Amino acid sequence: MAWIDYANPTRFLGLLDRLLPWLVGATVVLLGVGLYQVFLIAPDDYQQGQTVKIMYLHVPCAWLSMFCYMVMAASSLGTLVWRHPLADVSAKAAAPLGAVFTLICLVTGSLWGKPMWGTWWVWDARLTSVLVLFIMYLGLIALWQTIEDPAKAAKAAAVMTLVGVVNIPIIKFSVEWWSTLHQPAAVFRMDGPTIDRSMLIPLMVMAVGFTFLFMTLHFLAMRNEILRRRLRTLRMIEAQGLERGAA
Repeated sequence: MAWIDYANPTRFLGLLDRLLPWLVGATVVLLGVGLYQVFLIAPDDYQQGQTVKIMYLHVPCAWLSMFCYMVMAASSLGTLVWRHPLADVSAKAAAPLGAVFTLICLVTGSLWGKPMWGTWWVWDARLTSVLVLFIMYLGLIALWQTIEDPAKAAKAAAVMTLVGVVNIPIIKFSVEWWSTLHQPAAVFRMDGPTIDRSMLIPLMVMAVGFTFLFMTLHFLAMRNEILRRRLRTLRMIEAQGLERGAA
């Protein structure tokens, strides 16, 4: 069976029933190994001490805040260009997850910044653009809730999502374009990571674990959205039947 066949919601739900147990297992194992490495193997930073541990939560959430939005952008193309029946479901399911990961990124960044920078917040390019991303997530969630017709809501949200994608490269390269308090990238660099291997490996394990967590939650949210839409359709059919009976 080709992947395109899973555009059928019933087949997609069947695939999720087989896939989700493996995703949950992989998530638990990866996060368990990652937490073991973070608290029992990874050393404290010679300057930051134990406060560096917040990096293992902050950095994966920062990556996922942008990754979630790119999933929504790809899904929006599927909605507008290919009219894929599950594209809107994917985008709508990813938005709350992206908002949560972005909020955790902002809060942990503030908690990490206070002892390191001496302030909870600065209006620099990186922090401001991430705050804009959080507001965009909230706006898109509100848009889906405001427009009652799912088809109209899907098109409006897809257009808004694609317009907002311009913020992602601004977030990614802001620390290179503008020199501020926020430190430059330490992992994905042309000349290689500048972070020590003893910290890099736990960080990557946590990042992969959080990515599996996102995939698990995303698929669960997609399944709930499909079932919610089916229930809505059944209620509409029932209401139409009652109207015909009354007439």
